[in-house]
Amino acid sequence: MYIDTHTHLYDETLIIDEQQIQRAIDAGVNRMYMPNCDSSTIAGMLQLADQWPANCMPMMGLHPTYVKENYTDELAIVEKWLNERKFYAVGEIGLDYYWDMTFKDQQISAFERQIDLALQYDLPIVIHSRSSTQDCIDIVRRKQNGKLTGVFHCFSGTTDEAKQIMELGFYLGIGGALTYKKSTLPDTLKEIGAGHLVLETDAPYLAPVPYRGKRNESSYIPVIAVKVAEILELPYLDVASITTANAELLFKA
Repeated sequence: MYIDTHTHLYDETLIIDEQQIQRAIDAGVNRMYMPNCDSSTIAGMLQLADQWPANCMPMMGLHPTYVKENYTDELAIVEKWLNERKFYAVGEIGLDYYWDMTFKDQQISAFERQIDLALQYDLPIVIHSRSSTQDCIDIVRRKQNGKLTGVFHCFSGTTDEAKQIMELGFYLGIGGALTYKKSTLPDTLKEIGAGHLVLETDAPYLAPVPYRGKRNESSYIPVIAVKVAEILELPYLDVASITTANAELLFKA
């Protein structure tokens, strides 16, 4: 059994394909965790969660690239939903310095507030850290009280950053980028092993080779597992077992 720890199943390019979820299940990907972006994505996400309750697990959070002038209103919506139904994580939250730094201070404020919500509701956090990994690590370190858990989704940082994340008790989300020719992730994985890895697609983005450039989907998780196994010289079924156990610990499910 595999788990996709990060997939935007409700994305308009995925939700039109009614077979995508069944294809994932047929490929052995029995659970798919869905990060939220902002208030506009909640309805589509929860529709899938209600339609596939054993397979599609929702998170609640405000994505850093969606942090704008009205971010406090968006955070109020996040908190409202956390009070109203079960979610498996606060996510996807964090910092993104790649696209636009206009709302950097607001992103930091939103990230810190949502970490506090995760601690309040005893939930893990799912971190987006594009071009901001060290800042995210530093904030998590300040907030770590021994109870904070989570994953750095789509990890693409350095070996040193990976080790810092592991020391904080967090996991590393590994996806299709691992299969790209110029990726430095294989060298990092050789240094750190599989003990803190979980698998993800970030569908519909970042499809693994040989699907690169096409729409990603959760059924491609085994492709990523095979690549991890090749790098670490492990049986791929061991990778499936280790990463699934890690994901179950992460999401307490």
